[in-house]
Amino acid sequence: MQKDFFIYQAQTTKFAAGFEVEKAEGSYIYGTDGRKYLDFVAGVSANTLGHSHPKVVNAIKEQTDKYLHVMVYGEYAQEKPIALCKLLAEATPDPLEVTYLVNSGAEAIDGSLKLAKRYTGREEIVSFKDSYHGNTYGALSVSGNENHKREFRPLLPMVTFIEFNNEADFDKITEKTACVILETIQGAAGFLVPDTHYLINLKKRCEEVGALLILDEIQPGFGRTGKLFSFEHFGIVPDILVMGKGMGGGVPVGAFMSSKEVMETLSHSPKLGHITTFGGNPLIAAASYATLKEVVDSGLMNEVEEKEKLYRELLVHPKIKNINGMGLMLAVNLGTPEYTLEVAKKCMERGLIVFWQLYRNEYLRISPPLTISKEEITEGCQIILDILNEN
Repeated sequence: MQKDFFIYQAQTTKFAAGFEVEKAEGSYIYGTDGRKYLDFVAGVSANTLGHSHPKVVNAIKEQTDKYLHVMVYGEYAQEKPIALCKLLAEATPDPLEVTYLVNSGAEAIDGSLKLAKRYTGREEIVSFKDSYHGNTYGALSVSGNENHKREFRPLLPMVTFIEFNNEADFDKITEKTACVILETIQGAAGFLVPDTHYLINLKKRCEEVGALLILDEIQPGFGRTGKLFSFEHFGIVPDILVMGKGMGGGVPVGAFMSSKEVMETLSHSPKLGHITTFGGNPLIAAASYATLKEVVDSGLMNEVEEKEKLYRELLVHPKIKNINGMGLMLAVNLGTPEYTLEVAKKCMERGLIVFWQLYRNEYLRISPPLTISKEEITEGCQIILDILNEN
């Protein structure tokens, strides 16, 4: 299987692991080598409820017995997409009330940018240095790392980049700005958290000039920080909310939300302002609804703060420079990219899956399922500490 993987499936790096997966359940991935591996990554924040959560699996099975794809997005009323959008509206503050379901976080970013331009009638976009929003052309255009963009230019014009947590840059947000887009917690840059009043003041600036504020919650959303969405920690509500990754419980999905007034501008002048064939797919919506329902009802979010605290208490070592992030999205600074990659490799050999941050490879990524137990956290952290002691 590994041989065919490297021959027939397109690769994104020259050093893919090619780990052969047999099955996955709960906090573990089982390899064809007969071993089980504790998962501290959760598919890069995607498996919110762990692997093959029974409520998600059952929701998928039930929907397959009814129907799969029946029509392009936005034409037919279907039970699970409607239930998902309704539950999202009930679980989020005003003015967020209408959801556009798409296939991925990156597509949701593209849709949100189109929506902001359509509603405001403006062309300029303000984004952030070291931001990451995905790899479609729109999402890549507003991502803030030139090394990942250079070879694909020209990209979208009229995009200005400002510094995260630097209010002195607010003067670059003007009456010409359609939207300001940012990750509530910067992901690829090492899980950087906004300063206490930063988002409040950013929102005020957007309101002063009539720009829309788009928050990218693709990674922290769906309970990862102890709130359904991390903006709830910071005293604001975005004009447009983008989500993906963990909203599907392991299936491909994305969405963007706004008020009805804003969203309806995609329906006319021109019609089909955004269109997607498989967005809102009933099978995917069934899994997403089951995931959201479990996150909201189960009390898992109430456990996040205590689990974060346990990680921070256990991961104390002279080779750990600092730990960024909040909740169950933590970035452990091991000093250099080379050392971090070596530690990640050694962890895999010991039966622990960890990863690294896209832009800042010196940071070890920890983003486990919300369902991870304290015993599993302790077990995994001990593996990391053992490797740091030995290497």
